[in-house]
Amino acid sequence: MATPHYFRKGILLAGGSGTRLHPATQHVSKQLLPVFDKPMIYYPLSTLMLAGLREFLLICTERDMPLFQHLLQDGTHLGLTIHYAVQQRPEGIAQALLIGSQFVAGDAVALILGDNIFYGQGLQDTLQLATSRPNGATIFRYAVRHPEHYGVVEVDAAGRPVSLVEKPAQPKSRYAVTGLYFYDSEVIHLARELRPSARGELEITDLNRKYLERGHLHVETFGRGFAWLDTGTEVALLQAANFVETVQHRQGLCIACLEEVAYRMGFISLAQVEKLAHPMHSSYGEYLREIVRFEAGDGRPEAGGRRPEAGG
Repeated sequence: MATPHYFRKGILLAGGSGTRLHPATQHVSKQLLPVFDKPMIYYPLSTLMLAGLREFLLICTERDMPLFQHLLQDGTHLGLTIHYAVQQRPEGIAQALLIGSQFVAGDAVALILGDNIFYGQGLQDTLQLATSRPNGATIFRYAVRHPEHYGVVEVDAAGRPVSLVEKPAQPKSRYAVTGLYFYDSEVIHLARELRPSARGELEITDLNRKYLERGHLHVETFGRGFAWLDTGTEVALLQAANFVETVQHRQGLCIACLEEVAYRMGFISLAQVEKLAHPMHSSYGEYLREIVRFEAGDGRPEAGGRRPEAGG
């Protein structure tokens, strides 16, 4: 029996000024910077594609919108539909849901931060757990060395969440809440009830706490062997690039290859992959051509024939 799927829309939040990465981001969005061999935005987009989502709203600054549109177009070449919206001022993660209220239009929606990278065996299965829930919200937790820098979730012995605290001085858990969220059709109504925090932002933790108070918050854990990378600083950006290079070099598989994910998810055909690869004179393009050769029965096995994990 097929797993039910209640989600088809996703929001990618790629706004902000990227001040922690100045001067690199003074003239271009952080999410357009390369993480090894591809733009940063490829990674969160591929994650939502792996969840089976095909309709997206990308939120960015007015300055950066033409660059994102040039890069991703309207998504049809990947079997997607991509809309765009402007974030005039960064006023908290939950603001993305208000900006995207017309796009959501009463549906369930996933929200992902444009600088978050997820990679690991079983990612797709974990995402499907979230998309199979018709009600409530699903967040994802990950053990970190310094939880006081993040929103922290505490769960009981049965794995049910009991508390959510934003950047606690004394964390009750080592588990940080990642920048990936799945919400039911009530989310816009609840987001409109939020009030700015002491730092003047609409906090995503406050929104998640509303679901917790109603008993409708689900928590999934990314465990050992899984990687969650937040590329908000120059050191984190370098570490992410090194991680991607190491995995791709060792495995011969590309992380966050949008064309491959689209093909393996059934969004586009192999002929479309070949067409998209044709003008690319790069290792990325050659990887796509290897997929085409293998799928056609005349290529090396390491480039294809495997379920896409974390974007490839």
